[in-house]
Order: sequence, then C-alpha cells, then structure tokens
Amino acid sequence: MEMASWLPLLGIPVVVLGFAFKFNPLIVVTVAGLATGLAVGMDIPALLETFGEKFLNSRQLATFILILPVIGLLERYGLKERAQAWIAGIRSATTARILMLYFVVREATAALGLIYLGGHAQTVRPLLAPMAEGAASNQYGPLPPSIRDRIRAHAAACDNIAVFFGEDIFIAFGAVLLMSAFLQENGIHGIEPLHIGLWAIPTAISALIIHLVRLSWLDASIQRDVAAWQRNQEQQS
Repeated sequence: MEMASWLPLLGIPVVVLGFAFKFNPLIVVTVAGLATGLAVGMDIPALLETFGEKFLNSRQLATFILILPVIGLLERYGLKERAQAWIAGIRSATTARILMLYFVVREATAALGLIYLGGHAQTVRPLLAPMAEGAASNQYGPLPPSIRDRIRAHAAACDNIAVFFGEDIFIAFGAVLLMSAFLQENGIHGIEPLHIGLWAIPTAISALIIHLVRLSWLDASIQRDVAAWQRNQEQQS
C-alpha cells in the first residue's frame, strides 16, 4: 500500500497520544484534524472553512459548548448548594421520589419532541444529582462517597433511559423517520412514522414502570448502606 493512502489516518495516533498524555480533548481533536488535513494536502484557508462549516452544521455541539460555560458560572456561584438547600426544606422529598418525578417528566417531554429541555450537562449535573444527594443527606446525614456516586449514576441513568424510550414516540424524530424510510426503500410499505410512534408507546410505558419499580428500592438500599457505613465508622473510632 502506498504511503499516500495512510496519510488520512495520521489523526488517529495524534488522538491516541493526546488522550494517553491527558491533554485537553478539544485541543487534541483540533490538532488531529489539522494534522490530517495538512497531510492530505489541504491548505490553511480550506481547513478553517471546513472546521467552521462542520461546527455550524453541528448544532448540538454548538449548543453543548455554549451551555458548559453558563453551567460552570452557575455552579461557581452556588447553584448546587441552592438546589440542595431547597430540597432540604421539603421533608417529604426523598432521593427515589425526586428521580421518579424527573423520569416521568423527562420521558413525557421527550415524547413531545422536547428532547433538549434536560440533559446531563444542563440538568443532571447541576440540578438533579445535587437535589437527589441533598434529599439523602437530609434523611440520613453525611453520605459516604460510594453512596454519592450511586445517586449520581441513578440520576444519569434516569435521563438516558427516559429520553431513549420517550423520543421514539415523537414521529418527527430523526430515528423514526430513518426507520420508516429504510423499510420503504427495502420494499416494506405501509409503515409510516405514525405507526412506529404508536408502537413505541407500549415500550416506553414498560420502561417507565420497570424503572420506577427499580427506583422504589433505592431509598431502602441507601438507608441500609448508610447505616452499615456509620457502624463501621463508629467501630473504627
């Protein structure tokens, strides 16, 4: 194989080495793209034009990059602490109840096509996870790191699962349109996006019930594990 055919792959070792040495991911990806472009003969104006075009066409990436500084500023000025303090004032609030409520709302809004009302960067990390942790701390006192990590994992899972099963109900969702077009192109006619959306409803309801049952066990497991951790702390002291 000629050397020229390997040049488009130059960005791969750049990415591998960059991540291995723990450099900034955005810088690593940018350098990899520049190295690949220059290796295949693209000039600097063409490279900049390509970067700009892909950036503007990727609206999700642009939104994500714009959201991160805003969330960072809010966290710096006490968003997490305010969320925990607010939850501490609601005696009936528990970790499981907060996550259950979020799951129901998230799946319902995703079914209506409002997918970007929530998300890990803008909702789970700065609001949902601190509120769930605050409810547990309000009930059981200080929490060990393992319990905090478990609560954060459940908060992230609520967002992932609710969106995954809720978005397929929305008939204008890209995956639904793709499935309908794929079936028609392969001779399977009569399967419209509306049909796919309707058949996604039982799956979404099943996912809702299963996950709510799973979350209903969370409070009891947190109470049991915190009690065990407190006993160990007392024995060690």
